[in-house]
Amino acid sequence: MSGKATLFTAFLLLAFFACTSKKEAEEKAKKSPTASELAIPQPEVHGTEIKSVELTNPLKAEWVSTGKSIYETKCLACHKLTDERVVGPGWAGVTKKRQPVWIMNMITNVDMMLETDAEAQKMLEECLVRMPNQNVSEEDARKILEFMRFNDGEK
Repeated sequence: MSGKATLFTAFLLLAFFACTSKKEAEEKAKKSPTASELAIPQPEVHGTEIKSVELTNPLKAEWVSTGKSIYETKCLACHKLTDERVVGPGWAGVTKKRQPVWIMNMITNVDMMLETDAEAQKMLEECLVRMPNQNVSEEDARKILEFMRFNDGEK
């Protein structure tokens, strides 16, 4: 057998095995569940509009601690405790600039706020990233607010 014939035979064998393994991979892929089929559905929860917030004085230490834990789990990736903007705006001074009701509604029902509130829409234009719904309950949002107040120096 000449060198060309050997090379051609090797090429044909390689092509045959490559096609066979591709077909096998496609068949396996058809039988395998997709990522969406494996995912556990978790419905998005939207809060109802919060109309009033009762602030405590002095701050409730337990709420501050819980609020900090929630911040570290759900907020830290996008918000710093300083005025530095990461993905979203920094939290320093937020309780001095915004009303508690506004903060609570932004945490629990960001979609409503982005649809109806000019300040929320302005923040979206500045940050260019829509805040995701973190499925935070009203009770947990209140604890986050308590942590924000602590972060802003309230006692």
